[in-house]
Amino acid sequence: MINKPEYSLPRRNFLRGQFLNSLKTEDVKKQGYAVIRPPWANPDKFLDKCTACGNCITHCEAQILVRDQDGYPYVDFSQGKQECLFCKACVTSCKVNLFRSTDEIAWQHKVEIQTNCLANKLIECRSCEDSCEQRAIRFKREIGKVAKPLLNLELCNGCGACLSSCPTQAITILYL
Repeated sequence: MINKPEYSLPRRNFLRGQFLNSLKTEDVKKQGYAVIRPPWANPDKFLDKCTACGNCITHCEAQILVRDQDGYPYVDFSQGKQECLFCKACVTSCKVNLFRSTDEIAWQHKVEIQTNCLANKLIECRSCEDSCEQRAIRFKREIGKVAKPLLNLELCNGCGACLSSCPTQAITILYL
């Protein structure tokens, strides 16, 4: 059995009642309980080797990197430009070998569209499609009906652009 404590609901948060959607913070609603480290971060080495120097935070062009309670950098898609630009500044500014090759996929997470999407309530909205540069979110148009979102997970790069553009916060992070 694989132990993934950062991908599960911490016991303390469960006892505080954060398992209820109504009690979740906006960050947790969008990004879940798992911490998203900078793109191309090697999850096996990150906490062991990161010195928490803050170089990646200060060099991030999108300004989405912030410090967690222990001082380590993590991605907060509600900050700065609210999406990762994949500028690689975090990788090049790091003085420790924490990152994988930038030729690899930046993250393993993708996005997921929830049932509270306006299209499911028969309201036209395509803001997520407009913000998705990868074209991972498309809308299937039908005559006489509201277009429904179609998500292509193979095209999704996890940049987070669609998270802030959704007026109902119907898009969340899906951890694979």
